[in-house]
Amino acid sequence: MVLAVFLGFLSISIPLGALALEVRDHLGFGAATVGWAIGLQSLATLLTRHQAGTLCDQRGPRFAVLLGLPLTACSGLAYVLASVLPMAPAASLAVLILGRLVAGLGESLFLTGLMSWGIARVGPARTGSVMSWVGIAIYAALGLGAPLGLAVQPVFGFAGVGALVLLTPLLAWAIALRLPAVPASGGQARVPFHRVLGLIWRPGLVLALATVPYAAMAAFLTLAYAAHGWPHAGTALLGFSAAYVLVRLVGSGLPDRFGATAVAVGSLAFEAVGQVLVWQAGSPAMAVLGATLTGLGFSLVFPAMGVLATRSVPPEQRGRAVGNFIAFADIALGVTGPVVGMATHWFGIGTAFLVGAGATCLALALLASVRLGGRA
Repeated sequence: MVLAVFLGFLSISIPLGALALEVRDHLGFGAATVGWAIGLQSLATLLTRHQAGTLCDQRGPRFAVLLGLPLTACSGLAYVLASVLPMAPAASLAVLILGRLVAGLGESLFLTGLMSWGIARVGPARTGSVMSWVGIAIYAALGLGAPLGLAVQPVFGFAGVGALVLLTPLLAWAIALRLPAVPASGGQARVPFHRVLGLIWRPGLVLALATVPYAAMAAFLTLAYAAHGWPHAGTALLGFSAAYVLVRLVGSGLPDRFGATAVAVGSLAFEAVGQVLVWQAGSPAMAVLGATLTGLGFSLVFPAMGVLATRSVPPEQRGRAVGNFIAFADIALGVTGPVVGMATHWFGIGTAFLVGAGATCLALALLASVRLGGRA
């Protein structure tokens, strides 16, 4: 199941860098169009999370996965057609955007489905472990996918990138076909979006705030290194990633064993300290230490808050809870860049990490209401 998540998410990450080059250099559009072409997938994912969760609850998570992965593969077909068919640039762009929208819907279905499926297979008591391993698969795919796409593009063109996007979710689909189904939990009753959101918004908001440092570092850490005249910004990002994965590998069961709230408090504290160190860094070594502590802290926030979110709803609404919970991270990733970018424009590049520290401190303050507001 973790391998299926990895292969499915490879299809999401493979085109990211290559798509920007295709839209700008081959089709001749500007940076704003590049941004929209890339961002529309996240928008489509965000808008369909609740519906994907509803489908998981009503038809079973296996149904959602077996529907979502072929849809994701269809986005690769759209990329191939946009690259090889003799069309005007505007028409090729339209086909690419259609592929992005289909990929967003497919991701929403297969990721929500696989996570719900995993929880149902091993039991709600191991929700934290499931979310930890799903996170490892996602970030491994994000780390490998974009470089893979950029390596394929010069040799086989964007059609080669599209072919990979077509292949990887079909491999995941073949794996999912062999996995046993679990019963649908939610019957046919429709549950309003606001009702589910009212139960899980507190852990979701903590997740969103904890995601701000990651999004800020991804966008602005290399610029901070350049402003200081320091080389090798990738070392700090590597420290973040290594700490993130290591903690997930050795501590995936901590939220289930010691309590989600206790793990979240410690995680957010490490994350806040790490952001303060990056903000005040006077040397590359201090920046690397801060980035590493940020990754160490961020690693278990998602599974810890996921435990609280899924336990805050009845079992028949688990799929909806998972889908809407993930949406909070989608929102944070989409909003942080523009907002922090404006802050750095007025107050300097280091403000990005001050905002990250403030966001984690606010998340810590919200944890009391998470315990009071949910049944966990």
